Amino acid sequence: MADRAEFGQYVADGSTRLLRTAYLLCRDWATAEDLVQTALTKAWLAWGRIGEDPDPYVYRILTNTHTSWWRRRWRGEIPTERLPDVPEAPLGGIEDRDVLWVALGRLGRRERAAVVLRYFADLEHAAIAEVLGCSPGTVRSQISRALAKLRADPTVAPIRERI
Repeated sequence: MADRAEFGQYVADGSTRLLRTAYLLCRDWATAEDLVQTALTKAWLAWGRIGEDPDPYVYRILTNTHTSWWRRRWRGEIPTERLPDVPEAPLGGIEDRDVLWVALGRLGRRERAAVVLRYFADLEHAAIAEVLGCSPGTVRSQISRALAKLRADPTVAPIRERI
């Protein structure tokens, strides 16, 4: 019964943080909610085997589940009657956030996961490496490549110039 109480406390304390992390990974609130629900269900089944700090284990479940869902998703074209308007330059505030959001979405799946876990979830390189199942050096190189891509992205350049 103590396991149930500990798990319940973990869910109460960390579900908002997990939901935001899942949202940054999949970029859709409904999918993020499903992803967190699935990850917590899997964590519940393994709760007796999880050590003192469940975060790396749960983050790994979260990213692995996202990866398996991403692999199964159809990536075809979606027809529309007319092309969407493309803004010439971001205006600031919400527009800057949208530009950065789109630029983050252009990163590779693992690069985006590394950046989200480092700068949003505030995990150290070793914890991210445990979550992603790679070495800390690989995490550092993925973050470095992702930040280089974001710096080189021409849509992000006007934002950097204003900062």
